[in-house]
Amino acid sequence: MNKYTFAVVGALGNVGTEMLNILETSDLPIGRLVAMDIPENAGTKINWRDEELVVVESTPEAFDGIDIAIFSAGAGAALELAPEAVKRGCVCVDNSTAYRMDPEHPLVIPEVNPDALDGHKGIIANPNCSTIQMLVALKPLHDKYGIDRVVVSTYQAVSGTGAAAVKELEDQVRAFATGEEPPVSVYPHQIAFNALPHIDVFLENGYTKEEMKMVKETAKILDPAIRMTATTVRMPVVNGHSESINVELKNPYELDDVRQLFEEAPGVVVQDDPENNVYPLALAASGTDPVFVGRLRRDFSAENALNFWCVSDNLRKGAALNTVQITEELVKRDLVRVP
Repeated sequence: MNKYTFAVVGALGNVGTEMLNILETSDLPIGRLVAMDIPENAGTKINWRDEELVVVESTPEAFDGIDIAIFSAGAGAALELAPEAVKRGCVCVDNSTAYRMDPEHPLVIPEVNPDALDGHKGIIANPNCSTIQMLVALKPLHDKYGIDRVVVSTYQAVSGTGAAAVKELEDQVRAFATGEEPPVSVYPHQIAFNALPHIDVFLENGYTKEEMKMVKETAKILDPAIRMTATTVRMPVVNGHSESINVELKNPYELDDVRQLFEEAPGVVVQDDPENNVYPLALAASGTDPVFVGRLRRDFSAENALNFWCVSDNLRKGAALNTVQITEELVKRDLVRVP
């Protein structure tokens, strides 16, 4: 098997660090790995496998000789650098919003729409974290029964905002414990002991950008005919996104059949024994790869409707892991080349 030169762009960020961790134990044919980051971090030394890597500045010239680059450096960096990397023969998998809704570039979850990689033009987009875990769970339902409508409410961890948000939550908890005024800067309100129905900016239609990401990405990845609405909420949880999902199916179902469908679905683990307090938990999901589903129950208020609870690690399957899985699919399909 050919060996490839990989790059991780934004290597020192939360998601970039997870990318490096996942690649370290991956079976991908990595001949060489290059860690890239902002100029201020160039020269930083990190350990990876049995090597000491020196972080280099992410410039267009840094992509000379790179076969595959996975980006978690923000939309601005992706828009500037990914086309330059492609010019140099590098295939890019980007974790930002930059290319998600661009019709020229596929938006991919390997368990859901891997065939979208065929005919790529050098840039592949990684979906939003909350969309990824939801669609991994919805895909087998849509394949068997057809989905008419989805109502999703998310309960998202602060790690999705970044390291500063995690620190602010920790600082607010300490301040509360000592009777001090909690510091508030990352979010518009205190996040500790609170719930904020506000992720990203509000749009003219009253929804947030995060909510509309889920709607639009579902249409591009799974099926534009699915009717969908979303409410996204930030919670005082360090890591692991949770979602309450209500699905109206086109055809009748039996709950036992749905449970078996989830048990057989790639990337899904069923935790559904409420009598023994077994159901997916963000705390337990943190640091793991699967999408966990539980609290399966029939919604008696609508025909062929189903409720379930869905949890996953937003830094892994919601970001870093999915990008690595995309590169694995590219290698498997012999698509590590720029047309």
